[in-house]
Amino acid sequence: MVMHNGFDGSAEELHYLGGLAALDRGYNALSFDGPGQPSAIHRRGLVLRPDWEHVVGPVLDHLKTFPGVDHDRVALMGVSLGGMLAPRAAAYEPRLAAVVVVDGVYDAAEALTGLLPVPRAEVERRTRADHDPAFDDLLERAAADSPTLRWAFGHGRYATGSATSRKFLARYLDYHLRDGVAESVSCPVLVCSAGDDLFFAGDGTTKPQPQELYDHLTAPAHLQHTATEGADAHGHAGAERLAMARVFDWLDTTLGTTSAQQHLTETS
Repeated sequence: MVMHNGFDGSAEELHYLGGLAALDRGYNALSFDGPGQPSAIHRRGLVLRPDWEHVVGPVLDHLKTFPGVDHDRVALMGVSLGGMLAPRAAAYEPRLAAVVVVDGVYDAAEALTGLLPVPRAEVERRTRADHDPAFDDLLERAAADSPTLRWAFGHGRYATGSATSRKFLARYLDYHLRDGVAESVSCPVLVCSAGDDLFFAGDGTTKPQPQELYDHLTAPAHLQHTATEGADAHGHAGAERLAMARVFDWLDTTLGTTSAQQHLTETS
């Protein structure tokens, strides 16, 4: 199990969300920070990028240096924005046997553009303009009224190396799986969904992002809902242990491992 986080999470956080569960089930586990994520940007100045296959590819190359790895059964798990980055990598990286997204993301920027008082088409046009002081003022006012936008713009400028919120938003519009990218994923995908996700649950007029991703996948896929069991928040923060149990149940079946039965035998 190879694991990475998303917009602002770290590799260390995955010790509890995935790492311990993987070891308990008899899997090897490797977590890493990619560009834009804590250690990579802090120590090396690597900024966030949407073409995540160029990040996961070298990680899979690195796995070749470790003994005991079954390279035919390597799964990738992405958390938060990683729910878009991981499937993006899988669309272009044939060495992955399965992908888990916690939770699924089809168009990451929708979480931010949906909080702005202008249509999405206008956002796309005006963020990419060379100069638009009026739109810069609009973004500043929107951030003042919304803690979510204020945090996202601030961290987004840092993570993407953008001088202004408008330039960050212009870059963030590229974080999507449209244009046939989702349809290019060929390995099985587990799409986790949290009904009360702060960013990706939809607003009643748009589909939840996990559902949107699931609807575009052509590979074998399963949409997992655990909202009624305490896992309705972003990243299943209220029921991480349960969520990971479900994830590894699916992986055991999908990858054809026997770790689930061994685990039950050892703990019974």
